[in-house]
Amino acid sequence: MTPTVGFLLFLTLTLAGLGGVFYTGMRAQRRRHIPLVIVTVGLLATTIYFAERLGEGLLTKQAGWITPVHLTIAKVTTVSYLIPLVTGVLTLRDARRRKLHGRIAWIVLTMTLLTAATGIWMVMASPPAPATS
Repeated sequence: MTPTVGFLLFLTLTLAGLGGVFYTGMRAQRRRHIPLVIVTVGLLATTIYFAERLGEGLLTKQAGWITPVHLTIAKVTTVSYLIPLVTGVLTLRDARRRKLHGRIAWIVLTMTLLTAATGIWMVMASPPAPATS
């Protein structure tokens, strides 16, 4: 699978997974929500893998300021995924934390969408790297 196809496929699956995570979370469907979170984190990891491979074939520095902005947002977002995981576990122990967990999840979802948008912008602004033989 090419990096482009892999990235687009797993980005789409990750975003669909996040949609399912939010759907089940908003309806307190824990038995579906928790496994879906685990699957979606795996999809996200695969998306990041293919994004890295895709970036190797591009001259991302030539995209200008969007490259460091995207990379910073992407790193912060990736680490931020730990926060709803922690608040989710805390919510399992104390249902009063559900509202906090939901708010944090919305923030991380927004950061994810911003990461995707800036990543697409960076890819579109990056010329292909010269082919090496």
